[in-house]
Amino acid sequence: MEYIETLNSKILNFKDLVQYQNGSIVSKTIMDDKAGRITLFAFDQGQKLSPHTTPYDALIQIVEGGGEVIIDNKPFQLKEGESIIMPKNIMHSVNAIQSFKMLLTLIKSVS
Repeated sequence: MEYIETLNSKILNFKDLVQYQNGSIVSKTIMDDKAGRITLFAFDQGQKLSPHTTPYDALIQIVEGGGEVIIDNKPFQLKEGESIIMPKNIMHSVNAIQSFKMLLTLIKSVS
């Protein structure tokens, strides 16, 4: 399993690990291996991830603020402390109605 070296075996506060940047989406990989990937994102207000699909189930956890997740054309408003699972092979997107931070966990198949 590959961890970002500076984060290995440390207590993490996800709110502090990535900062907002004007007009951008900032991401930081927390872990990446054959079983999955964990990435922390900071979305500036108005930023978005365009509609797409992935071959993996994914869990979004809102760690600060709130955002909109659209799954199969159905919008979900999430706020800090809330999570949603995005099923594999289903169209989804993310919109920053306000600035927010989220943790994305991709769960890959290891058969």
